[in-house]
Amino acid sequence: MEYRTLGGTGTLVSTLCLGTMTFGAETDEKISHEQLDRFIERGGNFIDTADVYSRGAAEEIVGSWLRARPGARERVVIATKGRFPMGDGPNDAGLSRVHLSRALDASLRRLGTDVIDLYQAHAWDPLTPIEETLRFFDDAVRAGKIRYAGVSNFTGWQLQKAALLTQHLSLAPIVTLQPQYNLLARDIEWELVPVCVNENIGILPWSPLAGGWLTGKYRRDEAPTGATRLGENPQRGVEAYDRRNTERTWQVLDALRTVAERRGVSMGVIALAWLVDRPAVTSVILGARTLQQLDDNLSAAGVHLTAEEVRILDGARASLVSDYPYGEPGVAQRDRHVP
Repeated sequence: MEYRTLGGTGTLVSTLCLGTMTFGAETDEKISHEQLDRFIERGGNFIDTADVYSRGAAEEIVGSWLRARPGARERVVIATKGRFPMGDGPNDAGLSRVHLSRALDASLRRLGTDVIDLYQAHAWDPLTPIEETLRFFDDAVRAGKIRYAGVSNFTGWQLQKAALLTQHLSLAPIVTLQPQYNLLARDIEWELVPVCVNENIGILPWSPLAGGWLTGKYRRDEAPTGATRLGENPQRGVEAYDRRNTERTWQVLDALRTVAERRGVSMGVIALAWLVDRPAVTSVILGARTLQQLDDNLSAAGVHLTAEEVRILDGARASLVSDYPYGEPGVAQRDRHVP
C-alpha cells in the first residue's frame, strides 16, 4: 500500500480508502468487520463513512469494530459526512449550524470516538450561507471534535467559493473534495480538478468502478439480471443500464479490457490504478459488497500504468460537453505568444 498526504495537510492516508456505504445494507456486520480487518492487514488506514449510510448503521458497525480491536483507532484515519435527512424535523437536514452540530455529535456517538479526522459536508445546501457552514467547521476543529474539514458533491464555483472564504475569513481550510470520478464520469476534469490543484485540495473519488461497469460484468445489448446491483435494479441512479448503455461506454470498456488482458489482471484493477494517478487524487474510495470483491480491489495497491496504457484508455474517451469555453486542454498554453 502507498500513502499520500490528505490534501494540503501532513496526515498520511492510504491511496485506497475503504468505503462503507454497503455496511448494514448489502453487507452484514460480520462481513463488514472482515472487510475492515482485511483492509488493515493490507496496509490500508483510511475509512470513509456517512451518517446516512444505512441510517447510521454503517457508522455503528465501524464503531463496534473499533471497540472490539484495542489500538485500532490510533491506526486509522476516519472520515464521515453530514448533510442529508436523519429525521423528520425541519432542521434534521442541511448544512446549518443547528443540524451539523447535532449530526456531528450523533456521528461521534455511533463511531465511539472523541474526534473525527475528516468531517465532510455531504452536498451543497442552497438554504444555508456557506459562511455559516465554514464557521461551524472551524469551531469544531477548535473544539477538538474534528481535525479537518472537507466537502462532497460540490460544483466548481461552490468549491472555489468555499476555499476562498476560508482564506479570507481565516477559517479551517477545505482539505478534500469527494466527487464521482471514474473512466466513465470525467466531467470533474473541466473545473473541479483545476480548483483542487490550485487550492491544494485532495480528491477522494467515489464510485471508482462506476457501479460495476468498469469490472466488465455487463454486456452490450444485454440488460443485467441476477445478483448484481444493476441486476437487482437496472435503473439504479447514475449507473442505470439505459443511461450507460452507449457506444462511448463500450469503447471505454473495450480499451480497459485490452490493457487488463495485457497486464494479466482484472479490469477493475486497471480502472482503479488509472484513477489513483490522476492529478490531485489523494485516495480512491472502494465500495465492495463481499470480501472477494475487496480482495480484487486491493490488488490495485501499488499498480501504476505506463504512458502507453494511459494513452489507450484516454483514446476511448469522448467528450461529454462542448469544448467551449474550455478549449482543448493545453491548446491555450501552446498557442500563446510569450515574448
